Amino acid sequence: MIHSLFMVNSHRDIFMEKHWKTAVKRSICDYFFNALEKASSPEDIPPVISTPHHYLITVYRDRLYFVSVIGKEVQPLFVIEFLHRIMDTFVEYFNECSERVIKENYVVVYELLEEMLDNGFPLATESNVLKELIKPPNILRTVVNTVTGQSNVADHLPTGQLSNIPWRRSGVKYASNEAYFDVTEEVDAIIDRSGSTVFAEIHGSIDACVKLTGMPDLTLSFVNPRMLDDVSFHPCVRFKRWENEKVLSFVPPDGNFTLCSYHIGSQGMVSIPIYVKHNVHYAGSGGKFEVTVGSRHTMGKIIEDLRISAVMPKQVTNVNLLPSQGEYSFKPVEKEVVWDVGRMAPGKPPSIKGILSLQAGVPAPEEKPTVTVHFKIQQLAISGLRVNRLDMYSEKYKPFKGVKYITKAGKFQVRT
Repeated sequence: MIHSLFMVNSHRDIFMEKHWKTAVKRSICDYFFNALEKASSPEDIPPVISTPHHYLITVYRDRLYFVSVIGKEVQPLFVIEFLHRIMDTFVEYFNECSERVIKENYVVVYELLEEMLDNGFPLATESNVLKELIKPPNILRTVVNTVTGQSNVADHLPTGQLSNIPWRRSGVKYASNEAYFDVTEEVDAIIDRSGSTVFAEIHGSIDACVKLTGMPDLTLSFVNPRMLDDVSFHPCVRFKRWENEKVLSFVPPDGNFTLCSYHIGSQGMVSIPIYVKHNVHYAGSGGKFEVTVGSRHTMGKIIEDLRISAVMPKQVTNVNLLPSQGEYSFKPVEKEVVWDVGRMAPGKPPSIKGILSLQAGVPAPEEKPTVTVHFKIQQLAISGLRVNRLDMYSEKYKPFKGVKYITKAGKFQVRT
């Protein structure tokens, strides 16, 4: 399936490559670089690029491009998901996925890629299995390997590799048994100048941190599971049980993993937790800029990490604004105003207003800026999804259980 993988940094340098079936020349990446030049931003690069003899499937994340070379047609999402799995594995091993970290751990990275793909096809992708196969690097292990000439690769197969539950190793023991679940939802929305919702959707995920002794069998139920239509599950979830009873039944991996991700695209089911009132106009050599933000549908929860940004027209030379809360900055080169509100205090909604300075001798701009909103709300799932209960079978102890909800802004824009 995957012949080669090239890792490209933000300067368009290929700093690492790995070949499985046949060695593909670096010149194949010229097709990718041509697409990169035509794209206005890294996110606009086509994920699938066709060449005379191969297909290039790419992902962009953390200022790195992963370019995979495919010999024949495959499902693109399958390859894209696998490339993201590689990056997630690097984060679990090295705490970040960056050019510096990959270069510092060349040997471990090559060992991981060799185990994750067998002859170009995915083999071991679960972190539990990989950590038994290849020990995560630390200072002591690095010194011992340097002195003895040993590697991080284990001499025997992981205990779960040949079982029907390959994502969980056997013999797991903990002094304190805990299971935590984080329900995180990102709201993508476009609001027009009258305040009406043009587009709104929610991307959610349930991330778990499970540290339980033995081989527990968990069942997670929801208060309103019918609202979840477009759902993607971790392989540990029994899909038949979800189809019939709308409950998540699974034997969890050990440690951190994403139990499921979901998408809610019906606008009638997407509540917008924040409103933005704006007044932007130009007159002569100046203009007026006024923005007020407030909360709604938050069930009394406080909006945190609130940040408002707007890119002004190129005719704007300076701004003089007065915020009622927080502080603002103006970047004259990018023409961007950033208002860092922070935690929204209850009571009067925060606002910022002032005047704009326009370039003399130039007609007033016709376009108005688009306001981008960033926020976070703790202990609230804006979709209304609620966990009902978590039951455990096959083990006799009582674990400590906890659920946390977070709503935050994804691509949230307001047109002025």
